[in-house]
Amino acid sequence: MSNPITASTTETAPVRWLLIGLSLAFLALFLVLPLAEVFAEGFKDGLGVWKTAVTSPDALASIRLTLLIAAISVPANLVFGIAASWATAKFTFPGKSLLITLIDLPFSVSPVVSGMIFVLLFGANSALGPLLREHDIKIIFAVPGIVLATTFITFPFVARELIPLMEEQGKDDEEAAISLGANGWQTFWHVTLPNIRWGLLYGVLLCNARAMGEFGAVSVVSGHIRGETNTMPPHVEILYNEYDFVGAFAVASLLAGLALVTLVAKTLLEWRFDLHHKGAH
Repeated sequence: MSNPITASTTETAPVRWLLIGLSLAFLALFLVLPLAEVFAEGFKDGLGVWKTAVTSPDALASIRLTLLIAAISVPANLVFGIAASWATAKFTFPGKSLLITLIDLPFSVSPVVSGMIFVLLFGANSALGPLLREHDIKIIFAVPGIVLATTFITFPFVARELIPLMEEQGKDDEEAAISLGANGWQTFWHVTLPNIRWGLLYGVLLCNARAMGEFGAVSVVSGHIRGETNTMPPHVEILYNEYDFVGAFAVASLLAGLALVTLVAKTLLEWRFDLHHKGAH
C-alpha cells in the first residue's frame, strides 16, 4: 500500500510540467519582458544617446545623491540591525516583543505615508517648523529628509536577516568566549561577527538595493528639486512626465542594471551562506 503522505505530495509528470510552465510564463510576462523593455527603450537610439542621457548634469546629480543617501542610510541600518538583533536574540527584557514588532513597521506602512510622517514632523507647518527656521536647519526638501525617509524604509532589512540567524545559533559560543576571559567587544568581534557575516552581507545587500530604488517616501520629502534633491527614481519620473522617454529609460536602465548586479550578488551570497551553513553542521 502506498504511503498516503507520499501519494499526496507526488505529482504526475504532466502536472509538474504544467506548474513549471505556468511559473516560467508568469516570470516572463511580469518580470523578464518589462525588464527587457526598459533596456530596449534605453538603448534604442544607440549607446551615444544613452551615455548623453545618463551623463547630463541633472542625471549625474541624481546618481551622486542616490549613492550619498545609500552611503549614509545603509551603515546606519547596519549598526541598528546588529544591535537590535543581538539584543533580541541574546537577551530577554521587557518590551522585546514590541521591539520586534516595531522593526517590522516599515513593511506594513506605505512609503508615501512614511514620507508624509516626516513632513508632518519637520515641515514648515509642523510644531518644529519655527524652531528649524530660526536655526536655518532644512530637513524636508533637503538631503537630511531624504536620509531620514530612506533610513526608515530600509531599517528592517538587516535586522530581519540577522534575528532568526542569531536565534538559531544561540548563546553557547558567546558564553564560552566569556568564560575564557574575553570581554564584550572581543566576543562580538571574534565570535558573533564571524558567525553572522554571510547573513549580515545578505541583509546589507538588500538594504542597499532598496535604498537606491526607493521612490515613494523620497518623492514626498524631496520636493523634486532638479539637480539638488532628486535621486534616480524621482528623476526618472520627471523625465518621463516631460516626455523625455529616452532619457527616462536610459536612467531607468541604469537602475535596472544595478538591480541585476544586486540579484547576482544575492544569489552568490545565498550559495555561499548555504555552503557555510552545511559545513557548520
